[in-house]
Order: sequence, then structure tokens, then C-alpha cells
Amino acid sequence: MQRLQAFKYALRPDGQQQRQMRRFAGSCRFVFNKALALQQERREQGEKKLGYAALCKQLTQWKRDGSTAWLADTPSQALQQTLKDLERAYTHFFAKRADFPRFKKKGRGDSFRYPQGYKLDQGNRRLFLPKLGWVRYRHSRDVLGVIKNVTVSQSNGKWYAAIQTEREVAVPIHHGGAIGIDMGIARFATLSDGGFYAALNSFKRHETALRKAQQAMSRKTKFSRNWKKAKARVQRLHARVGHARRDYLHQITTAISKNHAMVCIEDLQVRNMSRSAAGTAAAPGRNVRAKSGLNKAILDQGWFEFRRQLDYKLAWQGGHLIAVPPKNTSRTCPCCGHISADNRQSQALFVCVACEFEENADVVGAINVLRAGHARLACEVSDALMSPAAGTHRSELSASV
Repeated sequence: MQRLQAFKYALRPDGQQQRQMRRFAGSCRFVFNKALALQQERREQGEKKLGYAALCKQLTQWKRDGSTAWLADTPSQALQQTLKDLERAYTHFFAKRADFPRFKKKGRGDSFRYPQGYKLDQGNRRLFLPKLGWVRYRHSRDVLGVIKNVTVSQSNGKWYAAIQTEREVAVPIHHGGAIGIDMGIARFATLSDGGFYAALNSFKRHETALRKAQQAMSRKTKFSRNWKKAKARVQRLHARVGHARRDYLHQITTAISKNHAMVCIEDLQVRNMSRSAAGTAAAPGRNVRAKSGLNKAILDQGWFEFRRQLDYKLAWQGGHLIAVPPKNTSRTCPCCGHISADNRQSQALFVCVACEFEENADVVGAINVLRAGHARLACEVSDALMSPAAGTHRSELSASV
């Protein structure tokens, strides 16, 4: 099967290369915002939205214009990739997969992409990028496969290169069992076999330091040198929080995907669960402070990132991920099937009011998630085998089962 995989490395550019990369990122941001403004202006005038080819023609005119002739200093392919990003943002918006495209702001997501023209010298730990030359990088692992593109991005004052590759690998066959997972806050993930992973709470651990750093930053004159130093400290703390969370999630998802062929999880709507309870001035919400703390704890777990990592890692290992509705998974007795809110005696204790079955509430939720996953998989297999085109999917289904 075909595997797409990205390898990310920290770059070690010199001063001139750093200045050039900042200019390239700024030019890409300018082109994105200018193209988005043009699209909005045409929309207000009732005109049709321009496609990618028409925007490329506009880009050529912008380069020839005296006020924006400096765009020619940036690689053309990087600017064209920015227009492709805008076109993709519109596609996601019309498909109701994302919000309307927004203007980019300096310091947030500064990046540019090369679809061609790059060279990789892994032996000497250097990467050639058009109009930048050879750039040193920290070689942590070998790049596997054919390189498709290279994305250069800035985060926390440091520059990184993400090298996307493509290669053919043998179709794996997983020999592990099935497991159900219940997501939570006191316990990050509880398995149906009784095991669990504790919550890391990366943001909570650094919350005090972040608050002090942000308070110190607010007392500085905006855009002064001291303000920039204080801002860099805040950025370092946020980067530390994110790095710790991602590392912890990678450890958990790698262990689960290697040991289990089928993983059933709850289809949690994190955006709805972490929605503010403040309400409006006319209809203010209740328990706003408590809900705010709960929202912060939910977002600190990284449930969506956990699901995303688990999805592609299971696919690489030959496993299968099933998401089931979370309704009544913590209220249903796995012994007699009785559903009642009274079964959940406390946050951690489950006692069935019908048969007096007693177990940890998170373990009960994981067991019910596993059973719901088995039921959904059985329905999918049954529907596929009964369909007229079942023969085209039978090998895939047998492999996944």
C-alpha cells in the first residue's frame, strides 16, 4: 500500500538565511491576504470567485507592479502554493468542513512550501532550498521514500522543515486483539481490560508560570525590546506545553496501535463539550466559572490529536479504528444492560441499581464502547456483503476483520 509520511527536523540557518526565510514567509502571508481580499471584494460586487489559474495571473501582475515588485524576490512556487492553500480553504468551507478563510497574522503559522527544486544530503545533514542555498538541520532519523514537498515553518522563534514523503510498503496484518477506550479527565484513557493512562495535564503544570509571564508581558511597552523578550518567554512556555503533550500522546498511541488490531473509541464532539457557558447579557449562563475550568481541563487533554494519531498509526500497523456514539456508555450496566443515570454513583464508581454490579465507572464505559464497536463493525460487514458490489470490498473486509 502507499504510505504518506512527514519527517520534521529543526533547521540551523545562519543569520542571512533566517532573514530570507522571514521575508519569504511574509511575502506568502501578503499574497494570501491580498488574494483573500480580492475574493471578498468580488463577492461583494456579485462577481464569480476566481480560480487558482486566475489568481496565478493576478500574482504575475502583482510582481510587475512597482509597489509590490519585491514579491519577485520570493520563490514563485512558494507564492503559488499559498494560492493553492487559499483555494483549499475555500473548498473546505463550501464542503462545511471548516470556517470561512481568515486573514493571516504575522507570527502565527509563518511558513512557506516548496513543491520542487529541493535537494537532500542526509550524509552531510543539509537541505538545499531554492533562493536559500544549503541549510543545516538536526538529523534525528533517516528520510524514507520519495520526497513530494518541503514545508518550512517557524515556531517559537525556531525554524523547522517538514519533508513529506511517499513510498510503497507491504500490506500489514495485525495479530492483536480488540480494545475499548473511555476518554476522561481524571484518567486520560481507560481501557476495557482494566488498564488506564493517567492524565498529563501539561497546561495545568505550567499555568502558574504562564500567568506570571503574561502578566510581566502586559506591563511592558508594546513592541519594545523588553516586550519582545517577555513575549519570547511566553512563547517558549507555550511550546513546552505543546511538546510535552504531543510526546505523551505519541507514546500512548504507539503502544495501543502496536498491541491491538481493533480500537473502539467514543466519537466525542470536543468543540461542543468545551463551549463557553457565559451566555449573553440578556440571558447569562450559570456556573460559568466551573464550566470554564472544565473546558480548560478538556482542551488540556488533546482528545482530537489522540484520535488523529491513533487513526493513522493503526492504519500503518494494519489495525482498524472505530468511533461509536458516546450516548449512555457510562450509564449502561455491562452485566444486565440496565440504563439509568443512578447507576453512576460518583465520578469513579458504577453500581447498577438493578443487579448491583459494581466496577470502576471508566472501565464500564470502556467495556460498553468496545461492545458498541463490535456491533457497528458487524453491521458494516453485513451491509457490505449484502451489497451488489460486495466482491470489490470482500478482501478489504476480511483483512480488517
